[in-house]
Amino acid sequence: MKSYSLKSLGNKKDYITIVSEKEDGFVIRIVRDQDGYEDIKTDWLSRELFDCCLRTGYLTEMDPVEAVAVSA
Repeated sequence: MKSYSLKSLGNKKDYITIVSEKEDGFVIRIVRDQDGYEDIKTDWLSRELFDCCLRTGYLTEMDPVEAVAVSA
């Protein structure tokens, strides 16, 4: 599973993890820092929107070591 950091304001450590890949998109887990606790949601992201987020820098792939450290 690959993880991507979300571009956010301040020092927040928001990120998504791809749970599964389908033909037209991805099932993702979104983890957001909400004033010291994690808000975790599972959602759907179309392949087109995912590609757009990568191109614009809203999503940045995390290296495996960083992804393990964040999810621990």
